[in-house]
Amino acid sequence: MLQQIIDRRLSGKNKSIGNRERFLRRYKEQIKGAVRRAIDGRGIRDLERGEDIRIPKKDISEPVFHHGQGGQRDMVHPGNQEYVTGDRIARPKGGGGGGGSGKGQASDSGEGEDDFVFSLSKEEFMQVFFEDLALPHLIRTQLAETPEWKSHRAGFTNDGTPNNLHVVRSMRGALGRRIALGTDKRRELHQLEAHLETLLAQPADAERDQALVVTRERIAQLRSRIEAIPFLDPIDLRFRSRVKVPVPTSKAVMFCLMDVSGSMDESRKELSKRFFILLYLFLTKHYEKIDIVYIRHHTQAQEVDEHGFFHSTETGGTVVSSALVLMEEIIRARYPSDQWNIYGAQASDGDNWHHDSGRCREILQNKILPLCRYYAYVQVAEPEQNLWDEYTRLSETSGPHFAMRKVTSADQIYPVFRELFKKEGAAA
Repeated sequence: MLQQIIDRRLSGKNKSIGNRERFLRRYKEQIKGAVRRAIDGRGIRDLERGEDIRIPKKDISEPVFHHGQGGQRDMVHPGNQEYVTGDRIARPKGGGGGGGSGKGQASDSGEGEDDFVFSLSKEEFMQVFFEDLALPHLIRTQLAETPEWKSHRAGFTNDGTPNNLHVVRSMRGALGRRIALGTDKRRELHQLEAHLETLLAQPADAERDQALVVTRERIAQLRSRIEAIPFLDPIDLRFRSRVKVPVPTSKAVMFCLMDVSGSMDESRKELSKRFFILLYLFLTKHYEKIDIVYIRHHTQAQEVDEHGFFHSTETGGTVVSSALVLMEEIIRARYPSDQWNIYGAQASDGDNWHHDSGRCREILQNKILPLCRYYAYVQVAEPEQNLWDEYTRLSETSGPHFAMRKVTSADQIYPVFRELFKKEGAAA
């Protein structure tokens, strides 16, 4: 009897995972649009919570069969005590005649349907939020500390499970064993049979009769031994063998560089933090084996932890090159480029000591970009100062491994983020 087992342990009461996933796939575009609208209306700290998604009724309507117009039909409508044939029914006033849009004034007549509303869980919301995003140019480098394993064929073995039995190879081995064990006996048997025919052709005497008895006994003995050779022996069985070998894994490190100098006022720092929080959520949700290095800088740069990066209040002057120099030193010391996929993201207001901007471009061009898969620069101010000019010159010659964008308000963060980290070939 065929049995079908459905795992509903993760389903709540009166819910179906299969129906829910099918619904999410069917109305994927409407859900993505609703998620984008929800992002604009919530703070960065509330980014990870779920959301109530509202889909217009017209988008989920299903085709139905109904009677066409025309012809004569007699129908009885129960409860009609006000109208008779030929009466004209007035249109409901105040927009209360239905539609469910919530607009217009109240009315004592009419009906309609509200938009369909359902809740996205936290995991579903984040999955839609970061869909079509990926680290650019990510490749597999070398074996990680905890390598991934892949099964490969490794010939044949004498033991194994029945589903791995190789019938052809087993039968080939059995045939070779039977030939090897029976060749000498068959050769001797053919010789004795020929000798028996010779003895039968000779005149009968006592010596001939004795030779016939001995020959026939030996022939019977050989035939018995040949028949005793098994057609298939356990030593003939051959099973497919598979072994696990380590394979290269995608090890990646992201460097987050944030300007905390005096020219970065609170609004600009807030924009930078929002961008990096978004980047942090994206990396931790999508990549398990990834390191994140946090660097804050003013006139001096220092590597800090996650809490210090987002909450420290230290400030000072502006020397952007100090962060780039520290980033290169960390790469050389801990993240060899032939073993790691290296990424960088920098946020600044573009203000920098005048003589330092050219040095920043040279460090990026000659030392950092040759080691990186991708480097993104985000300016959180509208004026284009000397650092923006130098990076513009760099972007003209660096190819797809360097990108720069401006973010001047909170509602621009997510579109810019999607543009910087969209999957290759996907629309932003």
